[in-house]
Amino acid sequence: MLPATLEGAGRSFWVAVLCLPIFLVLDPSFAASPRAAAAELAGYITGWPAYALAALAVCRSMGREALWPRLVAAWNWTNLLQYLIMLIITLFAVSPLPAWVQEVVSVAGIGYALWLQWFTAKCTLQVGGMAALGFVVLDLVVSLLLSGVVTDLSRS
Repeated sequence: MLPATLEGAGRSFWVAVLCLPIFLVLDPSFAASPRAAAAELAGYITGWPAYALAALAVCRSMGREALWPRLVAAWNWTNLLQYLIMLIITLFAVSPLPAWVQEVVSVAGIGYALWLQWFTAKCTLQVGGMAALGFVVLDLVVSLLLSGVVTDLSRS
């Protein structure tokens, strides 16, 4: 059962520690320069609470604030699955398999990760499909904004 308290949601952020080794493997900019590595790490650390805080504002506006801790806890654990999916996609991308197999794995993996986010929001917040889609889009927007900041900070 997912925690329904702020304390439980806070504990779920330890998932970021579990995901960090995968993040380090998947992010080639760590070899580029110390500045790029610092920017990427700052973006990684900032990304976890950034989505949670953005989602809190949306949950408040929807009258779903009481369900927000469950969303955060589930979302954090979902991120672990997403990191594992991205690792699998990367392993397939560097494998000697035919390009079409690599593409199928990539599209299926990304599709599953997005569906998982949607399903998580739908179930934890007890909302309809379109509202759940809004939380997936919110995550993508937060990620894109942070990615832009990280890119700017990485430039020497």
